[in-house]
Amino acid sequence: MASHSWKDAYRGMSADNIKGLVLALSSSLFIGASFIVKKKGLKKAGASGVRAGSGGYSYLYEPLWWVGLITMIVGEIANFAAYAFAPAILVTPLGALSIIISAVLAHIILREKLHIFGILGCVLCVVGSTTIVLHAPQERQIESVTEVWGLATEPAFLLYAVMVLIAVFILVFHYIPSYGQTHIMCYIGVCSLVGSLSVMSVKAIGIALKLTLSGMNQLVYPQTWAFTFIVLLCVITQMNYLNKALDTFNTAVVSPIYYVMFTSLTILASVIMFKDWDRQNPSQIITELCGFVTILSGTFLLHKTKDMVDGQIPLSIRSPKHMEDEEDGIDQESIPLRRQDTSCMRSP
Repeated sequence: MASHSWKDAYRGMSADNIKGLVLALSSSLFIGASFIVKKKGLKKAGASGVRAGSGGYSYLYEPLWWVGLITMIVGEIANFAAYAFAPAILVTPLGALSIIISAVLAHIILREKLHIFGILGCVLCVVGSTTIVLHAPQERQIESVTEVWGLATEPAFLLYAVMVLIAVFILVFHYIPSYGQTHIMCYIGVCSLVGSLSVMSVKAIGIALKLTLSGMNQLVYPQTWAFTFIVLLCVITQMNYLNKALDTFNTAVVSPIYYVMFTSLTILASVIMFKDWDRQNPSQIITELCGFVTILSGTFLLHKTKDMVDGQIPLSIRSPKHMEDEEDGIDQESIPLRRQDTSCMRSP
């Protein structure tokens, strides 16, 4: 009887989940590779013109940079399509794989040494991703974009959306003017909160397009265009405050914090709106959470040690206390989070 109930609880991946998985993996491959191709293009352009880090735009004349940009766009399109087939719990955490691909290709192509802790971070990301893939919930069967709108207007998700908007307004109008330049969570908080709503709208649009291509036209429903408007508004807001964060603080600090907050809030929004966990037993949910925590651990380890040299501690992971001791008592608490001088930064 126990064996029978286990089989009922876990029937393997559905066809839609497999399609979403393939698209998510393809997205990570393209996006991870795009960073390397773009960086090669930036280096090549910088050798014959003004570097991007010094304010130059010679990379716009470099075909290799455009190849990298196109590769990234293809990856984002694949990621967009993945949400139409698989739940956000499966698709969103797999974004960490692009970090692995980028790190490995940088080690092979750009000769950027991958430290032993970086390798361990990659392994943790793979283990966590595999765990989530094997225990991800089946995608909810939806027949119309109006059904998605119904899920989005249920009291639980409306309460979440209202709380998100209140938090964003408080951050934008109260905390950012006073603390935006010194507290990284102000900018990242806005990006992550708004991002969770944008992913839900992206998923709705993806479902609408999937149904339209299958013969059930969803473009005639105003809900489709309402979701489109929400996506545009959210993405513009995200990009604005993410650029502010990247311009103010170190990328090595911004990237892992943004990934953790964005992914966590997206999964929470998906659980509330699409009720992903209603179709799973507690052991599956706990296993997914363990896989997610494993990915987070690997991501932090990979980012924090990517500039580590044998026998040295990278600046971005030294504690404020350690730095104060080195600087003879001068307060350096904000330095590990601050952006490095533009002329010293490596191209993205």
